[in-house]
Amino acid sequence: MSSLSRELVFLILQFLDEEKFKETVHKLEQESGFYFNMKYFEEEVHSGNWDEVEKYLSGFTKVDDNRYSMKIFFEIRKQKYLEALDKNDRSKAVEILVKDLKVFASFNEDLFKEITQLLTLENFRENEQLSKYGDTKSARAIMLVELKKLIEANPLFREKLQFPNLRNSRLRTLINQSLNWQHQLCKNPRPNPDIKTLFVDHSCAQPNGARAPSPAPNPLLGPLPKAGGFPPLGAHGPFQPAAAPVPTPLAGWMSNPPTVAHPAVSGGAIGLGGPSMPTALKHPRTPQTNPSLDYPSVDSDHVAKRTRPLGLSDEVNLPINVLPMSFSGHGHSQAFSAPDDLPKNVARTLNQGSSPMSMDFHPVQQTLLLVGTNVGDIGLWEVGSRERLVLKNFKVWDLSACSVPLQAALVKDPGVSVNRVIWSPDGSLFGVAYSRHIVQIYSYHGGEDMRQHLEIDAHVGGVNDLAFSHPNKQLCVITCGDDKTIKVWDATTGAKQYTFEGHEAPVYSVCPHYKENIQFIFSTALDGKIKAWLYDNLGSRVDYDAPGRWCTTMAYSADGTRLFSCGTSKDGESHIVEWNESEGAVKRTYLGFRKRSLGVVQFDTTKNRFLAAGDEFTIKFWDMDSVQILTSIDADGGLPASPRIRFNKDGSLLAVSTNDNGIKILVNSDGLRLLRTIENLSYDASRAPEALKPSINTISAAAAAAGTSGLGDRVSSAVAISAMNGDARNLGDIKPRITEESNDKSKIWKLTEVTEPSQCRSMKLPENMRVTKISRLIYTNSGNAILALASNAVHLLWKWQRSERNSNGKATASVSPQLWQPSSGILMTNDIADSNPEDAVACFALSKNDSYVMSASGGKISLFNMMTFKTMTTFMPPPPAATFLAFHPQDNNIIAIGMDDSTIQIYNVRVDEVKSKLKGHSKRITGLAFSHVLSVLVSSGADAQLCVWSSDGWEMQKSRYLQVPAGRTATAQSDTRVQFHQDQLHFLVVHESQLAIYETTKLECVKQWVPRESAAPISHATFSCDSQLVYASFLDASLCIFTATHLRLRCRISPLAYLSPNVSNANIHPLVIAAHPQEPNQFALGLSDGGVHVFEPLESEGKWGVPPPAENGSATSGTNTPSVGASGPDQPQR
Repeated sequence: MSSLSRELVFLILQFLDEEKFKETVHKLEQESGFYFNMKYFEEEVHSGNWDEVEKYLSGFTKVDDNRYSMKIFFEIRKQKYLEALDKNDRSKAVEILVKDLKVFASFNEDLFKEITQLLTLENFRENEQLSKYGDTKSARAIMLVELKKLIEANPLFREKLQFPNLRNSRLRTLINQSLNWQHQLCKNPRPNPDIKTLFVDHSCAQPNGARAPSPAPNPLLGPLPKAGGFPPLGAHGPFQPAAAPVPTPLAGWMSNPPTVAHPAVSGGAIGLGGPSMPTALKHPRTPQTNPSLDYPSVDSDHVAKRTRPLGLSDEVNLPINVLPMSFSGHGHSQAFSAPDDLPKNVARTLNQGSSPMSMDFHPVQQTLLLVGTNVGDIGLWEVGSRERLVLKNFKVWDLSACSVPLQAALVKDPGVSVNRVIWSPDGSLFGVAYSRHIVQIYSYHGGEDMRQHLEIDAHVGGVNDLAFSHPNKQLCVITCGDDKTIKVWDATTGAKQYTFEGHEAPVYSVCPHYKENIQFIFSTALDGKIKAWLYDNLGSRVDYDAPGRWCTTMAYSADGTRLFSCGTSKDGESHIVEWNESEGAVKRTYLGFRKRSLGVVQFDTTKNRFLAAGDEFTIKFWDMDSVQILTSIDADGGLPASPRIRFNKDGSLLAVSTNDNGIKILVNSDGLRLLRTIENLSYDASRAPEALKPSINTISAAAAAAGTSGLGDRVSSAVAISAMNGDARNLGDIKPRITEESNDKSKIWKLTEVTEPSQCRSMKLPENMRVTKISRLIYTNSGNAILALASNAVHLLWKWQRSERNSNGKATASVSPQLWQPSSGILMTNDIADSNPEDAVACFALSKNDSYVMSASGGKISLFNMMTFKTMTTFMPPPPAATFLAFHPQDNNIIAIGMDDSTIQIYNVRVDEVKSKLKGHSKRITGLAFSHVLSVLVSSGADAQLCVWSSDGWEMQKSRYLQVPAGRTATAQSDTRVQFHQDQLHFLVVHESQLAIYETTKLECVKQWVPRESAAPISHATFSCDSQLVYASFLDASLCIFTATHLRLRCRISPLAYLSPNVSNANIHPLVIAAHPQEPNQFALGLSDGGVHVFEPLESEGKWGVPPPAENGSATSGTNTPSVGASGPDQPQR
């Protein structure tokens, strides 16, 4: 249905309501599915009209559409069941159990059994989870609160909860305008026409020579009502126009929210206790990954019913389910680590020379600490080696360019303090906010190399805070100051882009963030006001009081799902609280502060679990899920009353300011190993002859800190998208495995060879259906399942369950998974073209929260629901056929589709339209990868060509052909694959003849590895989840593991280690390789015989081999890496 037809339905709804056709209004709402009338829904629920409730819901969703829908229907039917039991109507209860609740048994059999057992109780309140169930009225009210949250969060209801803002009787007005226009066109218009019908166009019958009246002032369809003359349209009326879309996290904070708020609710699982159970809230789980949930907005039935394009929802940021029961295989709980994970032991003491005011660890090189002090000094420390790399005193770079007030202030009092230092998300820039007017931005190029980039005369008075953000895909600097304003600056040119005014006191802090693809900024002022701003110059969307009402800072948890603030009042009362963003209310207040703090308390967050604050000459820690203080430490004494603190990105280090102008570095066990590794490298480098010292060999220019690039096992967590918005320390859900390694040059490095099954952990996944070969393979983003696409167009899904041997339910080579199918028994099978599917090119892409998969095997592209295996829709029939699929990282409705005719189609799923067709390759597309940092798409083809495209305008920026090594001839079917490094600036290129690392902006090869001429070709390769390793498979069934920073071989796995002798000689080989999304040392193989194997190193080893010394095998040293066996690949450097 076109947008105008849709709008006509809204006009008809308004007209019907004004004419009091109430039943017809709700029938049209249901049948059109355009507007969900929450007020009507509430009335029906309160009245217990369950049949009408479900009938009305059926116009918008079905039980198995997604987890939200399933939980909505479950809560309604459970309430209906409990009411029947409460009335002692057992026969009715049994009927509801069999007809309505049994459908949920296939998803949670234990839950269904427990519900059934309620029939055996005289009073179901004997069940512990239902002990607080009150009377029917209160139970319905409590359930309704939960239902409203589920509906508001359900992507299928998005944009259906708000009625358009219309003037009263808009349809009558349009008809009047039309009749006026018709009358104006009459050949013989009469001055007072008599309109008797709307079925035909108006025409004045009798000529009288009169001129047609002006169409504006004289309505012809009776008098139009004055404003407010018509009664409001029930629930349609109160909604006001929004000046701009407001992110749901902000909507609940507004006194008059312009859109319906989408509070954070459980979308995961159903539980017996339901929303009325306090026990359900006792153990909320902190999600392990950023639980951005994305669902298809309609299913195939909806598509058939309403001929509108399929739309995939934007990302919804919701916390994971907190109910006590969950569907097997769909829970996302985190196995909490012990408080021993907290960095509590002093490992380093650094003397800065002046009092630290602000500190920040580098987002990639996590032992680099940036410090700003009370006299304006900037220090950069390598805390591992205890070396201060840089010390810069305050200096205005260009005094003539400064404002007159600043020049006068500096002459009067040259003293300047640093208020804030912070790295940009990728670590290539850092910003310094000073107590006098200006902000200085430096670019960082590794080691001691920092260069002046921008100097901005930002505010009148002090600049109190600074942050980096990415609105409109462009890196910006956000500042706030004593002049009561917030300003946004282009980080490249320094041009001012926005000024936000509205605070009535100096602005103390800023906290940029984004949710649901909407960028916004929280700000706090010294009068205790919290405000929120969109990048639109339209004023604040929030006006709220912060606890403390003075100096308040705000911060999100690392995964971006939980918001905290820390504030100190003028009387010294301090508060750390967690906010309920959807309601603008304090959700949790943490206890443990002294009554009167002796300074402004500073705080920080880490690991999606812990909070820390400096207070009472100590560091205090809290678990985010408990208001009671967890522990406190004094760091061996010497701390100020309110010490400054800062965690590094993975939470293994904590920097704390001291009384004597120093900094203490606190560590946990991982942090201690990390520091020792850096220390050893520094010591080894100092002992080595100058000609043999390892050069700094970094993947990212932004990460080029001295000495750290040679660490093969150093974990650098992904710079998450949310890290681009303020706090650059957001964690990917990657389990760190930092292991102390000695690079003692007196020891001869030796390649690790795995030649027997006993030398590693490997497992072949169970199979109960024969497939010829595995064409595509991927881990689900949750890390608890593997999805494969076989050459016969069938998908296979293996799920690991929680058990005593596998407490977190993650994929592992130690416990066998289940080859999973829904109770319906259907398979996810792609559409197949007329040709043999075995000859077709297969491709798929998985949604971020594993809810659906988009896939093709030579025929149409199919969209499958991963929970039910149902085909949601199919589109794009060949020719041309799709050969590669990639989701846009910031818009889930945009898909890049590589085709076998060498084009790339940029397809918008929501409007069912190809937005752009990219032409540059000469053969089929074999690889696509997006960089959200650079806003580019990199493509590769069977023509061995690489192309870089802007993802803003889709124009080609650069292209380059791979250089096939001498002696190698690429076959016609040679695939070239591309995959971005976690820094989003470099990418891995995989070709049968080579592995290579390319820098994106210049499209230059910075590292290359080539097998020797006699070796088997490369079949596939991938980065580990932390981009520290590269896993590669070969057509002779051997596997090689490389240190990614310099593409040097560290471990080789022989086919004999995982294939039986009779199989290993049968030309069985890996076709695809996939890396676990959180375990850097786990990967899986898909074989040409249809088998899938999972690999992990021995638990006693914990990693794959030992990285070669930095100079080993390098072009400059002339040292050759040992050969890897008769047919094994060699590794010349280029």
